[in-house]
Amino acid sequence: MLIDDITRLRLHREDDQDTLDLIRELMDLNVTLVLIGVDIPGSGLMRGSYVDQRTGQWIFPDPERGKSHTAAAATQTSRRFDIVNLDPFDYSTPAGINAFLDHLAGIEDQLRLLRSFEGMLTTGEMPEYLYERTRGVVGLLRRLIEDGCTEAMISGKERLTPELLARTTIQLGDHSDLDPGAGEVPEIPHNVPPTTKPTRKRRGRNTVLDDRGGRTADG
Repeated sequence: MLIDDITRLRLHREDDQDTLDLIRELMDLNVTLVLIGVDIPGSGLMRGSYVDQRTGQWIFPDPERGKSHTAAAATQTSRRFDIVNLDPFDYSTPAGINAFLDHLAGIEDQLRLLRSFEGMLTTGEMPEYLYERTRGVVGLLRRLIEDGCTEAMISGKERLTPELLARTTIQLGDHSDLDPGAGEVPEIPHNVPPTTKPTRKRRGRNTVLDDRGGRTADG
């Protein structure tokens, strides 16, 4: 069972405490729970828990009797959690760059722009530009490409280019109910121009053997 936005629970609210107790009761069922959130250790949900040095798992102690009016929650055994961190893509190592390019290739295969081409997202300056715009955050990357595709269709370009994406603003929609302190509102880079590579200065031609004139053929 997947439960998203788990970090929106705030344990100073009684209703949220009851919700967390209900989630913990689900662990008594024959089901695997996957709780998804941003900065779970810093959210307060793991408050009072500790890491078992032998197993590397987080141990979530039993709620103290009287602090919750969910009777079953007060008698349940300690629960163990494995925290899996999904960090943004890394663009500083060959392995990180390859992983980012593989992800872009998967997105590219699903795009249906009329003038798209193989390597549209994975060649030239495009991968580096996409990383600079999103810092490797998957959600921002998805929004940028989606909004860029909309602009490409409206404008008739029907392909994604760094120049087109530079005119595309990443829109997160209404995030008034998100908590910036918990990392739910990512930092969005602004005013990132397309990467321009310096043009090479053309080498001068060797003129040592040029006929500079000044003499007639019979001279």
